[in-house]
Amino acid sequence: MTAKLDPFAAAPSLMKSWLNTSLAVASSLEPSLVHLVEIRASQINGCANCINMHAADAREKGETEQRIYLLSAWREAPCYTDRERAALDWTDALTRLSEGPALERAREGLKAHFTEEEQIKLTLMINVINGWNRIAVGFGLFADSAAIKATAKAAAA
Repeated sequence: MTAKLDPFAAAPSLMKSWLNTSLAVASSLEPSLVHLVEIRASQINGCANCINMHAADAREKGETEQRIYLLSAWREAPCYTDRERAALDWTDALTRLSEGPALERAREGLKAHFTEEEQIKLTLMINVINGWNRIAVGFGLFADSAAIKATAKAAAA
């Protein structure tokens, strides 16, 4: 892993808690949706590390190349379900929170396709990936998927 600072070495206890929270939140929704949200938020935030890692994970879990490649233009791409579109719209709105006006429209779409509990789970998922993006971009982290998985596994132990 290349990094200007290794957060797992600098604050192991907190990073272990953050990782465990991340894993719990990610396991609360369907994996395909989680992968799309992780990749989309990472695209918006310009996090090469997370785009690379989550695209590789999505492929391993059976996501198609087409759906991964089209995420940056998801509004125009016909390959996403209405539920996925609502999640992606909510991801865009929360990740670009300072841009404001899209939030109300995105919230309406969210209500149409997600229960209240799922809305909270999705919102937590978006917060988690935005947090990881800020850690990775902020400290210049980049590692291949295998190295990240090994670090995460060691931190979780």
